[in-house]
Amino acid sequence: MHYPINSPNAKASGIIEVFSPYDGEPVGSVECIDAKGVEVALKNMAEVFRDRNNWLPAHERIAILERIAQTMQTRSEQLIAIAIAEGGKPYSDTQIELLRAIDSIKICIECLRSERGTEILMQLNPASMNRLAFTHREPIGPVVAVSAFNHPLNLIVHQVGPAIAAGCPIIIKPARETPLSAFALVELFHQAGLPVAWCQPVMIDDNRVTEKLVTDKRVAFFSFIGSADVGWALRSKLAPGTRCSLEHGGVAPVIIAEDADLNKILPLMAKGGFYHAGQVCVSVQRIYAHQAIAYKVASELAALAEQMTVGDPADTGTDIGPLIRHREVDRVESWVNEAIAENAELITGGKRLSASLYQPTVLFNPSVNSKVSQQEIFGPVICVYGYNNIDQAIEQANALPYAFQAAIATQNIDTALYAFKHLAASTVMINDHTAFRVDWMPFAGLRESGYGTGGIPYTFRDMQVEKMAVIHSAAL
Repeated sequence: MHYPINSPNAKASGIIEVFSPYDGEPVGSVECIDAKGVEVALKNMAEVFRDRNNWLPAHERIAILERIAQTMQTRSEQLIAIAIAEGGKPYSDTQIELLRAIDSIKICIECLRSERGTEILMQLNPASMNRLAFTHREPIGPVVAVSAFNHPLNLIVHQVGPAIAAGCPIIIKPARETPLSAFALVELFHQAGLPVAWCQPVMIDDNRVTEKLVTDKRVAFFSFIGSADVGWALRSKLAPGTRCSLEHGGVAPVIIAEDADLNKILPLMAKGGFYHAGQVCVSVQRIYAHQAIAYKVASELAALAEQMTVGDPADTGTDIGPLIRHREVDRVESWVNEAIAENAELITGGKRLSASLYQPTVLFNPSVNSKVSQQEIFGPVICVYGYNNIDQAIEQANALPYAFQAAIATQNIDTALYAFKHLAASTVMINDHTAFRVDWMPFAGLRESGYGTGGIPYTFRDMQVEKMAVIHSAAL
């Protein structure tokens, strides 16, 4: 499949070929734009927002979102096939992602129907007498969104859906590896009645041109999902007044207490660590298990890993598919070998199966200084460490400059609440894995893991401003 530029008056400057991460076969192509194309796209977006008389009324936005949800359902197998081909996530997980994306659209509609301004109390002192004040929400302005590869359907919906619901025109730049899903979704938005200039998908093959897009003074809000180095660098260059949200990675910690129900919790940990080959920003990476059960935790996780099928993501029986790039397999292999050289015990895995596939791997007691303990692996690797007391485990969990979602497994409510209080995280899962998420909940990276709060309702609010009206009347 080939997607041309979908930005009025913009011209192509080249073509980006898209390849399957599993077998390297070509799966499609997208036309890209240069600095002139970026200027056209920004001009299109700025002009439609500037014309306030032709802003899309709420009932039209609702109708468009309702049609897109229905169309996504009707064309589900086509969208799933595109996402698998370019992103490599196994069929069953991609199917769930699509269902989440459809539900995310429905949450956008719910936001439009329920979110509102508030009355600001007046007449509380002599200076505020004879006044009535209230706030009204209106779109913040033009939005630029840069997205990641690992959820090519739902991440696009998380950025485009709230923008459309809030009444903001948006330019969306998907990841270079997975642009086809984004272009397919935006095409459906346009078919559902959204004017083309209100949502322009663009591909750019030059980081300097991407920076020009993001940092333009016409951009009111910048939404970024991706690596911390890129996100923080772009934030530092935003034009004055541009607001933003950044969603980066974590190095998700889990504490498993001695009284934890391992039969229930370990399958969740295996899923949370190996889902999408570990390419999830809140993937289970560091498990701190009480010394009395630590080796058992590692061994039973290894047994679960060995039962998983690694292979073709289009096969409905596959549990773990490829990493997104061959060099990522090289990196994961290097990090694991380095950890083993630094005295980590390899419990299972530790080998590449092909240029694109890596075995689900469990390491026991890697050095706290190894890369697998210090940085986000973003691969199918879980590290298990023994601890003697919970304060030691919490200290290790909190030791890194990243903080996103964490977890505690215990049957003791006091232990759970103690961990909830002391873990540095935006969310603490109790008897669940760190990768749990529903699309209406807050989703926020702290420290170097991000800025702002994701989740459909929170993004919807970020893309609006509350404008206040104060009415002064002797009749009041």
